[in-house]
Amino acid sequence: LVALYFAYSKLYLAPREKEARSQMFVAERYFEMDSLDLAIRGDGNYLGFEAIADEYYLTGSANLAHYYLGMCYLKKGRFEDAIAQLKSYSAADEMTGPLAAGAIGDAYMELDNAAEAADYYMKAAGKSRNDFSTPLFLMKAGGAYEKLGRYADALKAYGQIQDDFQKTNEGREIDKYIARAKNLSGAY
Repeated sequence: LVALYFAYSKLYLAPREKEARSQMFVAERYFEMDSLDLAIRGDGNYLGFEAIADEYYLTGSANLAHYYLGMCYLKKGRFEDAIAQLKSYSAADEMTGPLAAGAIGDAYMELDNAAEAADYYMKAAGKSRNDFSTPLFLMKAGGAYEKLGRYADALKAYGQIQDDFQKTNEGREIDKYIARAKNLSGAY
């Protein structure tokens, strides 16, 4: 059984991963240039993210293709497709994991589902505590909670920014958001 697993990993998956990475490089370049259709479908010589995700489905590159596909679909306004692809992505690092969860939140907000958006923003904020993404997603969660009329939850999200991320852009602006949420809740 161990020998079979080793053979499968080294003789089948490793070469497929290498091949997928070479295809992925071109799709990533198109993504960086905002040539989203070419990134999604490919250019005839190189595969796009859709084909990489399908044809190399057990590789790490296929997993990453789901992330890129989700981001492409989000930019193109295909929000349900974005959610499906981003949910298919298994985040292994501390940067893309929160970004994927936050992008799912953005897609839900675009679909006017603030409750799901708030949940995903809070998941994104909790995935990796850092000064870049955590306050950003806490701020977005607060906005979603306000839209739902859940001012206590908004104040809690804003309070985390005020307590833990004062030196960030969001932290420097948080007092006005807290005042607005308190005013809307009738706490003033």
